[in-house]
Order: sequence, then structure tokens, then C-alpha cells
Amino acid sequence: MNGRHAPPPRDHDRLIGRLVLAVCASAAFGFALVPLYDTLCRVAGLNGKTFSRGGLVADGGAPLDRVDRSRLVTVEFTGTVMPGLPWEMRPLKNSVELHPGEMQQIAFLVRNTADHAVVGQAVPSVTPGQAAQYFHKIECFCFNQQTLGPGEAREMPLMFIVKPELDGDVRTITLSYAFFQAPSATARKDGRT
Repeated sequence: MNGRHAPPPRDHDRLIGRLVLAVCASAAFGFALVPLYDTLCRVAGLNGKTFSRGGLVADGGAPLDRVDRSRLVTVEFTGTVMPGLPWEMRPLKNSVELHPGEMQQIAFLVRNTADHAVVGQAVPSVTPGQAAQYFHKIECFCFNQQTLGPGEAREMPLMFIVKPELDGDVRTITLSYAFFQAPSATARKDGRT
């Protein structure tokens, strides 16, 4: 013999337990990243994140009821489906021109390509970042998780206003959506609750 001996089986069991715990903690952290990132960006105003549900007011606190007809702003729409989500998505209009203060409505067409129901969550982003505070969504599919059945396609509406207080130098705004598979949906698919 060469003088080496194997560690007792108890040490192997502890190591395996720690490794399994580390893998579970990493998976839980991965599932929590999307909502944590979205919340952090909304609170800090990073990455053009915007979130609004009604309550439209001008910067001074007065209700928003005026339209700036002296200029036009182009709003472009894009969408991305993140890996792991078997969906396709596209805006029904690639862009609209509007007067700041005008309410606009468009829709995105989203289709589930899987043979089972899938739950997704859209995360919006506005570019340039300084325009995010002036972009208000009144109705948006991004407010809630969306469930699509096998092969189901759906038009998902978006109603928004660009506030007239938007800097006059901003002539184009891009609203992008990234659709992620909802973490709770993955857990249900795996048989966990």
C-alpha cells in the first residue's frame, strides 16, 4: 500500500449535501433574478425601466390633459424572447408617430410554439434612458404574467402616453420588451409547487 487512505464515508455525505445545497441555492437565485432586476431598475431608474398604471400627472402634479401639437415623436417597438421560452413575438406596428400627450394603442402578437401551456413575463425597457420617466403605460401585458396554451397565439395590447415634458431634443424613443419564462411556470412543469 502507498500509505493513502480514503476519507470516511461520512465526509463524502457532507460534501454531497453541501454541493446539492449550493446547486439548489443557485437555481433559486437564478429564478429570482428577473423580478429582482426589474424592481431594482424601476426603483433606481436604471436601464430605461418604466412602470406605470394610470395616475398620469404632469411634473407639477396636475392631471395630464394637454397635447403638445408643436412636435412629433417617433416611438419604435421591439421584442425579444429569451432562451428557454418557446414563444414568438413581434409588434403589429414597428413604430408610431405621435404628439406628446396623445394616448396611443398598439399590440404585440405572441405565439406559444410548445405543445404545452407556458407562462411568460415581459420586462420593458425604454431608450434613451432619460425618456423613461416620460413614458407612461396605461394598459400593458407586462403588468402581469401571461399564460398561453399549446400553439395559442394572442394579440397583447399596449396603451401609453409620452408626457409633453419630454425633452424637445428627444425625437425617437424605443420601447423594447424581453419575454422570460416565469419561474413559477418552470416549477409547475417540473411537478413542484
